[in-house]
Amino acid sequence: MNSDLKEKEALKIVFMGTPDFAVPVLRSIKEAGHDILLVITQPDRPKGRGGKVSLPPVKTEALKYGIEVYQPEKLKGDAIEKLRDIEADIFVVAAYGQILSKEVLDMPRIACVNVHASLLPRFRGASPIQHAILEGDNVTGVTTMRMDVGLDTGDIISKIEVPIEKNETAGSLFDKLSEAGGELIVKTLKSLEDGSAVFTPQEDSRATLTKTIKKTDGFMDFKKSAQKLERLVRGMDPWPGAYTYIGKKMFKIWKAEVTKYDTDAAPGSIIKCDRELIIATGDGALKLLEVQLEGKKRMETEAFLRGVHLEPGNSLGNV
Repeated sequence: MNSDLKEKEALKIVFMGTPDFAVPVLRSIKEAGHDILLVITQPDRPKGRGGKVSLPPVKTEALKYGIEVYQPEKLKGDAIEKLRDIEADIFVVAAYGQILSKEVLDMPRIACVNVHASLLPRFRGASPIQHAILEGDNVTGVTTMRMDVGLDTGDIISKIEVPIEKNETAGSLFDKLSEAGGELIVKTLKSLEDGSAVFTPQEDSRATLTKTIKKTDGFMDFKKSAQKLERLVRGMDPWPGAYTYIGKKMFKIWKAEVTKYDTDAAPGSIIKCDRELIIATGDGALKLLEVQLEGKKRMETEAFLRGVHLEPGNSLGNV
């Protein structure tokens, strides 16, 4: 090897992320040989009915590599000084869970890069994965962007597309996009390192915004079309789950399909309930394939029908 050639130094990176989505991104950066000087994640919090303290998935992954983990409640005061002292080349942010101030965004030598689970500017905000399914898109993906003070409004660096399968749930798509994010961040860091990165402003006129999913977003309004309700079932899986009511009991629907059925029954009415459970909607009919009555296990509909008494004309959604 020519003695005049020096091995390029690894990028010095601060990583900010919290949930499972961010884990493949962190892992890919580390395995690509970059120097992760610090991982910043949300504080440990009680989880579940027992209130047992749970570590953020990113913290668990960072500890495997022996990376220092820092968990401030807010990126203020001492946290700002700690970041400033590191003198990082790049901050990589993946579902961290806090808004970064301009002071923080301006710190890294090269850029502050966000890994976002949509093809920006479509589906900015908190729930891009669920909304890709709810809106019936055939393809989504991951975007890396140079962060600014807006909400997912920064210049695009790179994208990767991921197809949405017919029976895709938010959970299965989450897994695909998190792995795609790991692949994309390595490509993005390489382009930033060698100077080949191109920063493309977003077309704000094409932007759509998504909000945080709430438990009540899973409620099934049968006045909507069967097609929209089927997408709701997949988009709310695994959380919060699509649901209606049988009497006063919550009734979750985990799998469903649109079916042709000639009926003038009111939306929410049971059309058929012998081995198959078919419900009238505002447009078309919905066949329920996998369900869960409050206090019971999740099961296939045929098994469920053997244990309950329902009749055509009964209505779902009554509380």
